[in-house]
Amino acid sequence: MAIVQAPPVRDIPSAEARGTRDTGIDLVRSLCVIGVVLLHAIMVGVSVVDGRPVFDNASTGTWWIVPVSWALQVMPLFFVIGGFSGLLAYRSAVARGDDARSFIAGRVHRLLRPAVVTIAVIGVALWALTLSGVPADLIAVAGYRYGQPLWFLAVFLLCQALLPALVHLHRSRPLLILAVLVAAAAAVDAARAISGVDALGFLNLAFVWLALQQIGFFLADGSIDSVPRRTRARIGVGAALTLLLGFATGLCSPDLIAHINPPTSALILVGIVHTCALSLNRARLSALSARPLAAVVSGFIGRRTMTIYLWHMPVLLAMAGVTAIVAISDGSTLPVAGSAAWWADRPLWLATALTLTALVAVPFTRIETRRPPMATDATRRIALSVLSGLIGVVLLLVTGTTPVTAMIAVGLLVVALRLAAAPLHGRWSPRSALRNVRPRARA
Repeated sequence: MAIVQAPPVRDIPSAEARGTRDTGIDLVRSLCVIGVVLLHAIMVGVSVVDGRPVFDNASTGTWWIVPVSWALQVMPLFFVIGGFSGLLAYRSAVARGDDARSFIAGRVHRLLRPAVVTIAVIGVALWALTLSGVPADLIAVAGYRYGQPLWFLAVFLLCQALLPALVHLHRSRPLLILAVLVAAAAAVDAARAISGVDALGFLNLAFVWLALQQIGFFLADGSIDSVPRRTRARIGVGAALTLLLGFATGLCSPDLIAHINPPTSALILVGIVHTCALSLNRARLSALSARPLAAVVSGFIGRRTMTIYLWHMPVLLAMAGVTAIVAISDGSTLPVAGSAAWWADRPLWLATALTLTALVAVPFTRIETRRPPMATDATRRIALSVLSGLIGVVLLLVTGTTPVTAMIAVGLLVVALRLAAAPLHGRWSPRSALRNVRPRARA
């Protein structure tokens, strides 16, 4: 993995340069996290068949997932904001005298430390369920469902690791780099459609999300805000109309969730729509973010973004399991997904999911917010760190989460953390990879 050390990015105006944060962007990022939890919560299906719980996707084959996906498909915007925040954070790091290696090491620790804890806890929980006699097929389903959202961790880690190099390219050839990424994503879609080989679409795990991150650079450096408002509105409307045309002609599914696995270039259009709307409403969002409730929500989620993401699926699985156990013990029936009774239960279900996820995230806050140890100055160690982290997460995505794969993944993530840190004198233990050693300012 080539890591380009970009020169100081001193020509980019930002809120951080003025000693403040863009609280409007922080609020939008927090709303994206809430949207992800709500989307996954509404997709959780639980029923009881022949006295046994059955877990499935409640949205499969339904009409309502289309409008829900339009409202809650926020991943494109999340990666745009990741590019926005990442560029400004990298600029700030360079201004302090740090380099690309230090920035990437900080990202490795911010993303993988909470993952080590979560995956270890899930591995132990699956092992305990096995010993308690829970059927193996139910444990396999739980492990599979838990691992599904981890694609985000792998892709976001890759995008952030490549960010310094892409910032360097953005400064010299911004439009060309974005055009190349978008064209590559479209070419993958075309090759997949022509060949019928869906596996080709997984190449867009890089091209689609990197393109969206790159759009965030344009938002961060002021390029988008310098475009006349009417032009931005027209671009957003044009992207939306292009999406609608694709829906109408059958070129792409109107269910935006269907474009996630594997990702398609339709998500880039969604990201353009979101980015235009965001840029047109920056002032309103800043004013809204100053209100007490918005500030509290944004502050709470901002310190726990990755922790909330990693823990929301275990919370949902636990809720589904308890619901099934109560129904079995009472001999009652659960409402069919999509029925009037099911929809009547959704407000309480969603509120419970948000509340429990927030409560579970609180004890683990320090793991995510603790300052990272001093970064290694070896480019090779940084590259191997990112690679080890990616392999650990991809292992769970490919093989499923079991007690064995969870422990292997934890080991790989601990190795990634250790490689990203400066070598320690004396003996090393896995616990030391999570400990704060010689702290420095976080990027």
